[in-house]
Amino acid sequence: MSLTEIHKEIEETSERRTELWHSLSQGYDPATAAELKSLSHQLDQLWDEERTLKAALRFGDRDHIVARARVEERLERAA
Repeated sequence: MSLTEIHKEIEETSERRTELWHSLSQGYDPATAAELKSLSHQLDQLWDEERTLKAALRFGDRDHIVARARVEERLERAA
């Protein structure tokens, strides 16, 4: 998923969550509350995905960075 797609999905999910909050302000409904909780969890995952993608774009693949750090650590211990 691209950053643009993630941002679009975050926007759409946030709008739906706002609608649900408004609905709950009118009166409690267990189904609405459950959907709201699910959307909040989904938004958390989308924000995590966005941060991970931004880091990968900026610094490179995580596995490559970890491998490079391990090599550097071994070289320091050998010196």
